[in-house]
Amino acid sequence: METTYDMTTYDIQGMTCAHCARAVTEELQSVTGVVSVSVDVEAGTATVASSSVLDETDVRAAVEEAGYVLARPGMLPLV
Repeated sequence: METTYDMTTYDIQGMTCAHCARAVTEELQSVTGVVSVSVDVEAGTATVASSSVLDETDVRAAVEEAGYVLARPGMLPLV
């Protein structure tokens, strides 16, 4: 039986380096249900595979704990 996961890509503001990616990855992996995380610093995104749909409040808290901002659609980038 094949396992399927919910895949969601989040826009994250403020990441600039590999350390940023590690911090975001570690915090997102602590969210219940997260199976894997792939961070693209250049694109400013994190793609998360999870066993179920994640609560955005939990995702936002994890990103903020890492020191970054989970962008809302239409949000202007930080300068």
